[in-house]
Amino acid sequence: MDQSKTPLFDAMVSLAESRKVSFHTPGHKSGKGISTRFRKFVGPRVFSIDLTCLDEVDSLQKPRGVIKESQELAAEIYGADQSYFLVNGTSGGNQAMVVASLNPGEPVLVTRNVHKSVISGMIMTGCQPVFIPFRTEHGASFPLNYGTRDILDSIDRHSEIRTLYLTSPNYYGVTIDLVRVAEAAHAKGMRVLLDEAHGPHLHFHPELPSSGMAAGIDLAVQSTHKIIGGMTQASMLHARKERIDLDRLSTVLRYLQTTSPSYILMASLDLARMQMATEGVKLLGRALELARWARMKIREIPGLRCANRTEIQAMSGGENDLDETKLTIDVRGWGVSGYQVSQRLNLEFGIQVEMADIDHVLVIVSIGDHRGDLERLVNALVALSRENHRQASRSPVPSMVFFDNLLRMTPREAFFAQHETVPLEDSTGRIASDIVTVYPPGVPLLVPGEEITAPVIDTLCRFRDSGATMDGLDMTNRFIQVVKDHGSGK
Repeated sequence: MDQSKTPLFDAMVSLAESRKVSFHTPGHKSGKGISTRFRKFVGPRVFSIDLTCLDEVDSLQKPRGVIKESQELAAEIYGADQSYFLVNGTSGGNQAMVVASLNPGEPVLVTRNVHKSVISGMIMTGCQPVFIPFRTEHGASFPLNYGTRDILDSIDRHSEIRTLYLTSPNYYGVTIDLVRVAEAAHAKGMRVLLDEAHGPHLHFHPELPSSGMAAGIDLAVQSTHKIIGGMTQASMLHARKERIDLDRLSTVLRYLQTTSPSYILMASLDLARMQMATEGVKLLGRALELARWARMKIREIPGLRCANRTEIQAMSGGENDLDETKLTIDVRGWGVSGYQVSQRLNLEFGIQVEMADIDHVLVIVSIGDHRGDLERLVNALVALSRENHRQASRSPVPSMVFFDNLLRMTPREAFFAQHETVPLEDSTGRIASDIVTVYPPGVPLLVPGEEITAPVIDTLCRFRDSGATMDGLDMTNRFIQVVKDHGSGK
C-alpha cells in the first residue's frame, strides 16, 4: 500500500471544498454558526472539516470506505491484522481490550502499574484481576517497569490463566522485554494485551525499544497524540487475529465509542500515520538527538540527576530499557519537591512539564520540539540551581507505590456494592469502592475491592500533603469511599 496516501483527510478536504449546502449536524454548519471569538482565534477552515457520518467520509461505526482504507494503511505499517481509530483516547482502548477479551469472573494476569482505565474496564466486565508482584529493589529514584523474571514466574504460577495484561512503556519511559514475555506467554496459551499509550513512536526508529506489534503482542493500544502527530484524544488500537476475536472487538468498540466521532481527530490519525511512515526515522532521530543533548546538560547541573539508558539497563539487570525521549529529572539534591520545581518553571520561566511527582519533573521530547525549547529548559534549571543546590539533599520518597493489598472483592462487586464515605485516616481495614490514584500518571494506589491498610493511608496522606493531584478521594482529599458494612465492625 502507498503509505504517502491520506484517504480520510483527502475525502474531508474534497467535501469541504465542494461547498455543499448542509442540513445535517454539526449545527454550526461549517463554522457559520460558531462564536465569532472562536472563529477569529482558530480560523474558519477547521470548521469546514468538522463533519458527521456522510457517504463521502465514511462511518467509524461501520467503516466501508475511506476510514476503512485509512485503518488498513495503519495496520500495514504497524504490522497488525487490523487497526482501529479511537476518538476517546487510550483509556477507551484499554476498556475495549478488557471487555473484548475477558468474561465475567474470568481471571486475568495483570501488572499492578496499569492505568485506571484498565481497572474501569474490569468493572465493566466483572473479570478477576490477579496482580503480578512488583519488585522495587533497584537503584532508581523512580519506578522502573516489571522485570522479565517476575512476569515469567507469574506466567508459570498461573498457567491456567488465558490473558496477560502489560503496560510498556510506563509513564517514565521504561519498557519491558516484550519479545521474551510474549514468547513465554504464547507458549502457555496466553494472549497478551498491552497498554502502549506512551509508545506510538517506538515502531519507527531503530534506536528506540521494540514496539508491541514488532514484539508479537496480540493487542496493543497507543496514544498517537502523546509523542507523534495525533490530536488530543486520538489513539489507535492494533490487533492480531490469531488469539483475538476481531468480530467481538469490533462490536465492543461500536458499543464504547461515540456514534458522533470527531472527524478532525480521525484525520489527525490518518496524517500522523502517513508522517511516521514517510518521515518517522528523520523526525524521531532529531527528537532523540535533542533529548540526548538535554540529558547531558541536565546531568551537569549541580544537584540534579537524569538517568540515561545505560543506567536503567544496569539497574534492572538488563530486564528493562528506556525510551530516551523521556527525561526524568531527579530534584532531590535541591531539597525541594518536583511539584515546587514544576510550579516555578511554569510561573517564572513559562515552561510546562508533562508531570511532577515528589522527587521529579518529567519532560517529554517529541517531534514537535526544537533546539531552542530544550535550551530554554536547561537555562531555567541552571538558574534555579544557583539558589537550590546548596540545600540539603533529602532521602528518596517513592514516586509511586504498588501495594500487595488483599483483594477481598472483584472491582465490579466493590464498585456496585453499597458504599459510604469515611475519613481517610479512619479507613484501615475497610474495602475501597473507588479507584484512588495520583494523577498523572493515573496508576491506582487502591483498586475497588482491595483492603485499605495503614501503609496505604500513610502514602495517600503523604502525596496529598505534598501537593499531588488526587483522584478518587473527595474534593478535600480527606475522605474516601468504602464498601458499606465490610470491615467496619458493624
